[in-house]
Amino acid sequence: MLSKEKIERIRRAAEKYRDVPAPYGEDIDLSKYKVEGGEVEINSLEDLEEEERAKLENLGIDVREERTSGSYLQINNNVVYTRAKSKVEILPISEALKKYNLEDYFWNLVEIKDKYTARVALERTGGFFIRVPKGVRETLPLQTCLLIGREYTSQNVHNIVIVEEDAELNIITGCATSPHVKSGLHLSVSEFYIKRNGKLTYTMIHDWGEKVHVRQRTGVYIEDNGVYINNYVVITPVRSIQSYPAVYCAGENSKATLQSVVYGRKKSKIDLGSKVVLSGRGSRADIVSRSIADDNSEVVARGRLVGEGEEVKGHLECKGLIISDEARLYAVPELDARRSNIELSHEAAVGKIAEEQLLYLMSRGLTEEEAVSLIIKGFLSMDLSGLPPTLAEAVKRIMDITLEGL
Repeated sequence: MLSKEKIERIRRAAEKYRDVPAPYGEDIDLSKYKVEGGEVEINSLEDLEEEERAKLENLGIDVREERTSGSYLQINNNVVYTRAKSKVEILPISEALKKYNLEDYFWNLVEIKDKYTARVALERTGGFFIRVPKGVRETLPLQTCLLIGREYTSQNVHNIVIVEEDAELNIITGCATSPHVKSGLHLSVSEFYIKRNGKLTYTMIHDWGEKVHVRQRTGVYIEDNGVYINNYVVITPVRSIQSYPAVYCAGENSKATLQSVVYGRKKSKIDLGSKVVLSGRGSRADIVSRSIADDNSEVVARGRLVGEGEEVKGHLECKGLIISDEARLYAVPELDARRSNIELSHEAAVGKIAEEQLLYLMSRGLTEEEAVSLIIKGFLSMDLSGLPPTLAEAVKRIMDITLEGL
């Protein structure tokens, strides 16, 4: 339960910003998108329609749930399935707010500062609550799926993940539209808390429709010796995505690694970035991105490291390929040093496919199209370091499936 004072503060802030555009990304007319329900009732993920099962499988979701620690599925704005197979707790956020006092976790890391966060606050329609008890180290991934199954649906979710002391969890999230759906709006607020010696690995794969808008707002707080690893993959066409998560390495020797793989295609407008604030003594951060702009797409790759604490280290690596003369790729690396005894560095490079690579592959019998496709796959197949072997294998499988159609 939340106090009346907090509920009122949230409401006032949302009313203040309900018509305020975000500083980044194109503005969206929210009146076009409505909250839609659904009549789906399932007892397992295998009960889904065949085309929806196939869509989730292409995102790496195990619909048989053979090697998972739990599952969560939301279609449109209804939570249709949750299952916990371990000591990890997973609930719809609406139930968690009734069961627990979430005063210190709800709207604490993400501010209501634009029309998208305001809509989630005023019209929240779903989201998950995940808690890993103290000392529980779950190596099998927990999978969460958010699916839009109707045209022009507004999906407004608020997620909270709490990894208690000495605990560990791997989450794989698949976000998509049903095969027949092209338009929609996905708004999400996510707040992640990693306690002392905890570890959270969060891998997100997107496969939205070509006219879907996505606005994600994420905050992550890491205590002493905590670890947060984030992998973000989007390589299918989408109308627009704008996301700029903020990670706070507040604890001593805390560590954050954020890795993104982006392929802008058709008329996609993708504005992605990450900010890490290093305030804990000895904290570390790596932000790594691979971006491709093709067709008429626009891709912005942002990265910001803020060094506030003693003896912190951070590195930002941004590499991009631009394939089409009608595309645009914009890299924005930022370093903000506020102490003398810190190390912050960055490298950014944007270019085209090397002609010698292309000619070499074509001399080996590939067509120009096949050679370009192979180079793109190689560029996007980033070594996602820091993952446990079982999860690294699962993520590689997801990447292979996702890149298969290129």
